[in-house]
Formats: sequence, C-alpha cells, structure tokens
Amino acid sequence: MRTNILNRLAAGMIWAALGTAGIAAETSPLPDPILVLTGLEYYETGGKEWTRYHYRVANLADFPNELFAASPDLPPCGTNTQAARTWLDFHADGGKRLYGFCTLRNRDDLGKIWFNVETAVAPPKLVYIVLNDRLTNTTCKSNLAPTAKGPGSL
Repeated sequence: MRTNILNRLAAGMIWAALGTAGIAAETSPLPDPILVLTGLEYYETGGKEWTRYHYRVANLADFPNELFAASPDLPPCGTNTQAARTWLDFHADGGKRLYGFCTLRNRDDLGKIWFNVETAVAPPKLVYIVLNDRLTNTTCKSNLAPTAKGPGSL
C-alpha cells in the first residue's frame, strides 16, 4: 500500500514537472533583437527632403512567425482590425518614439524596417527597437544601433 502511494506521488511529481516545462517553453521570453543599419535613402515628398534609415534584425530567424499573425481579438491599430500580434517601435537613444510598425506579417519583415527623419533635422545618433507581443504582454529591446555609417561598417 505504501509503495503504491509513493509511486502515485512520484508519478504526480513527474507530470507536474513536465507540465511546468511545457508552460515554460510556451511563455519563454522573446530573444533580444540585434538591430543593424543597412543603409540610408534620401527622397523628397510634400516639398520636404527626408532621410529614411533602413535596418534589419540580424537574428530574425530566432523569432517565430506566430508572433506576427493577424490578431483581430486584440485592439486594432487605428482602423486596422487585422493588426499583428506583435508591434515594433523605433526609439531614439533617450527613449523618444520615432516610428512604429503594427502590421508586420512574419519574421522576414524584420529584415525590412525603417524610420524617416526630415533631412534638415539631425537624427539621433543611436536608436533601438522594442518588440511588444500584445498577446502575452511581453516586450524585448534591441541593442543600440547607429544612424550613420562609421569606419568599418557597411
């Protein structure tokens, strides 16, 4: 009788451990994105000259595509009720939000992100991105990346 109780207790502990491991795997934190400047684009629109700063997330393969699924059950992005589960925001080094994306459709879109600054305005020297998984209320922040090509870069 005592052996049967111990076996049941051991089995329950194993199942509990496996269940906890499964939960931990599902809610594991997002990896920190590695932000890399890929180029600058100069253009004119609306009578103003602009500079577009192009970036990519070097470790985009580390992010599951499910993070970018259309999520009509979550709050919309403006009038877009099919906004992505995870939103991306660019920030200047001091924290000021520069631009955001709410409709990235898969991790490959992390290879084509950007923000604009009027060419006459000095850009921040460094920027970072924040990914916000709205389903799990989880965020991750990238490294600081330059807005100018330095020696030995690109």
